[in-house]
Amino acid sequence: MNFIDRRATLTALGVAVAACVVVPNVLSPYWIYLAISAVVSAVIMQSYGVIVGRVGVMSLCQMSFAAIGAWVVLRLNLSDAPGGFLLWLLLGGLAAVPVGVAIGLPALRIRGVNLAVVTFGFAVSTDIVLNANQFPGTTELKTLVRPEPFDDDGGYFILAVVVFLLIAGGLALLNRTRLGMSWLELRHSERAAASHGISVARSKLAAFAISAFIAGVGGGLMAGQLGLVVAGNFAMMQSLALFAVAILIGPHNPEGAVMGGVFGAVMATILEKLKLPQDLGGMLFGVFAIFALRSGVSQTDFTRARKRERQARKFLESADAGDRREDAASAPVEVPAAVPPPVGRAGTAALAVRGLGVRYGEVVALDAVDLTVPEGAVVGLIGPNGAGKSTFIAAVTGFVPGYEGAIELDGRSIDGLSPSARAQRGLRRTFQTTVIAPELTQYEYLAIGAGRRLPKKEADELLEFFGCPPGDVPVSIVDVGTRRLLDVAAAVAARPKVALLDEPAAGQSAAESLRLGRTLAQVPERFGVSVLLVEHDMELVRAACAQVTVLDFGHVIASGPTEEVLEDPAVMAAYLGTAEVPLS
Repeated sequence: MNFIDRRATLTALGVAVAACVVVPNVLSPYWIYLAISAVVSAVIMQSYGVIVGRVGVMSLCQMSFAAIGAWVVLRLNLSDAPGGFLLWLLLGGLAAVPVGVAIGLPALRIRGVNLAVVTFGFAVSTDIVLNANQFPGTTELKTLVRPEPFDDDGGYFILAVVVFLLIAGGLALLNRTRLGMSWLELRHSERAAASHGISVARSKLAAFAISAFIAGVGGGLMAGQLGLVVAGNFAMMQSLALFAVAILIGPHNPEGAVMGGVFGAVMATILEKLKLPQDLGGMLFGVFAIFALRSGVSQTDFTRARKRERQARKFLESADAGDRREDAASAPVEVPAAVPPPVGRAGTAALAVRGLGVRYGEVVALDAVDLTVPEGAVVGLIGPNGAGKSTFIAAVTGFVPGYEGAIELDGRSIDGLSPSARAQRGLRRTFQTTVIAPELTQYEYLAIGAGRRLPKKEADELLEFFGCPPGDVPVSIVDVGTRRLLDVAAAVAARPKVALLDEPAAGQSAAESLRLGRTLAQVPERFGVSVLLVEHDMELVRAACAQVTVLDFGHVIASGPTEEVLEDPAVMAAYLGTAEVPLS
């Protein structure tokens, strides 16, 4: 936990303790009741924080999960079930989990507006059911009795705050795990997450389950506050309004959840008590909307990012680390006259691709391509634009289903496996365009790539080896070239059998590109990772690769030792366009 996190945590705890002292003892019963409403809304907002803020899924049915929690709590109360309110609260949250998973299943196939329509349809269906069937206890007029010492409004406010803090603390711990960090990567790129061995399906379903649990607990708290609830407390338009608030404020941050709870529960009353026009609330909402559209992030994300970046820049300036990469890039780079031969077991193939073919209708993207990456070697895959290089990587890593041919990793077939399963077997890749969550630090991104929490010494070694800034520096302030290097470092951090690097030198200067070539040439021996390098930069290929395969229009036109292949007339013709064109 960095300095900003510690300070924010201590500040939040101090505010919570102060609120628990002041609200019950200073405010009138009316304002205490409103304060409970705000905290309960803040708890429900945290469910939006998981599914909307962290994963980026458009879910419009969170209040339906809250209704399930409230229904279960009231049903247990009507039955005089053992355990008491606190146990019922937990059971209400758990009852919403299977429903959350069921609603999450469509999210594995559809996204965006289409998923929003599906979740909103569930909210409408829940609304219809709740209006046709009253909540337990309504007919019998049996209200829920709060347990001691939370039986009065002051005590119940403290209970609501404690529940909020427990959920916020649990989510903070979860966010530091591989699952929590994978949600951020899912929000930015599901393909990148799968390439790191993350199961997109499991991560999404886990997010729906956890968000449903939190919403269910929030619904149970609402039942405890009101004694009895009606369908109007969980109307479908409530879900839509809170979703809008979640987008603008960012309830995946605790302060955002509190702001959302206050805005949604008591803003109208506050304006009325202050004798201000109600339209002012709409104007404030509009200001947040304009800000979100301008910055592309929520208010709390923007504020946190600025604080984190200021702290990181101070750290870089004090350590004089900002000039490290620039100095390395400007220093003269000597390219080895000859590429060292591949190391490792002679004749052993880390990756063997035989007869790989990919067709898009009548278009042949790859035609019977054979390629072998020996263990302990760096092999190049080159060719002009449109030759099929990226298609080759996509097919080998499982992102192009239905290809022809056979692919073996370390002597075992991986045909039919999903991208995440291939990554878990030891086949990692990078993309031409990096999509790294800017909220992450470099340490956190390496942990995602490695699939485990790296020891600081190991992470620092990787970052220094690839010329990246210190690990505490957030991704949001590093340049595009460094992000590509970080992508390569994350792929190597997993210690896979083979890393497939798709143009990792893009966005770098010529000197930096040559330095990267020499760095990649050392990867097999230093980290035990064989490399397939896709590049256009011939000097980089010469510096890094012992062998090269050349593609042109989906066909292999040359393969062998690097210098021999690059001097091949057919290869020169493909690159320079000197091939003879038949007269028409």
